[in-house]
Amino acid sequence: MEVSASSPADPPAVSPAARTSEAAPRSFRHALVTGGAGFVGSHLCTALLAEGCEVTCVDDFCTGRRQNVAHLASHPGFTLIEADICRPFDIAPGARPPDLVLNFASPASPADYLRSPLHTLHTGSSGTWQALQLAHRYGARLVHASTSEAYGDPQEHPQSERYWGHVNPVGPRSVYDEAKRYSEALATARARVDGTDVGIVRLFNTYGPRMRGYDGRAVPTFIRQAMAGEPLTVTGDGRQTRSLAYVDDTVRGILAMARSELLGPVNIGNPTEITMQQLAELIIELTGSRSGLRFIERPGDDPAVRCPDITLARGKLQWEPQTGPEEGLARTIEWFRRHATG
Repeated sequence: MEVSASSPADPPAVSPAARTSEAAPRSFRHALVTGGAGFVGSHLCTALLAEGCEVTCVDDFCTGRRQNVAHLASHPGFTLIEADICRPFDIAPGARPPDLVLNFASPASPADYLRSPLHTLHTGSSGTWQALQLAHRYGARLVHASTSEAYGDPQEHPQSERYWGHVNPVGPRSVYDEAKRYSEALATARARVDGTDVGIVRLFNTYGPRMRGYDGRAVPTFIRQAMAGEPLTVTGDGRQTRSLAYVDDTVRGILAMARSELLGPVNIGNPTEITMQQLAELIIELTGSRSGLRFIERPGDDPAVRCPDITLARGKLQWEPQTGPEEGLARTIEWFRRHATG
């Protein structure tokens, strides 16, 4: 069902349960997912409902799409709230209080955040504040989605959580990079100052079904071009690397973080690198396309390398990716073929 956002007066905050490093993994009864109609958010909604958790999806449809959660509309445990999280919002009246908040609201692709720079910054700051307020109010665990872009164009490789990054604060990508870096600082401060139960994940290059063909990211762009028989536009010399994580693996990592007691940040990504030229050639092969490659100018501040050190996730969350690039890309290509997404 769909309800309107509400802005009630804050009831007294509920203190989070005492946390210990040896606490058993948690289960959740009601999760609120901001950005829940987006690419990763919609997969989180699906996974949580499959586990028997009630889900409230909050999205303003700036970049999220209703069709991403259309298959959930008739589920008795699913509620959709159309709201901008930069303003106070809450669960539907009479609903069970949430014990998990997953903060995934933000434009995430270059095409989106370059088109909406102020909204991106506002979502990372005011939006994260509102999500933290709601989590603290109900004593819920909040997992905040940060990004590998917090490392910028890194001078350390692979990137571990101890690395502080190499980010241009006034460059074209700064509206996204710095919004995420600020939101990490804000979430950490709330955890330290008022005990809000926070976990921060830094996501690396996630891909899979429900991506938009024109969102500007490499995987959907290459698939769309290959299916249309167009040249695949590889930026620069094609030797820059990315580390691609299939969305099912990313969702497992996020939920493992939710069940843990870690503050983080924790890298969630695939430590196997691939160059952009190799990715383009693999997609041509998997689609059976006759497309060639066309090399174009590389965007400003585009990272030369991107690869996570996932030692922390392996050790503390017992998580690592399981889906290889051929399998994950084949599933994604099949989804694009069935949905002819634009």
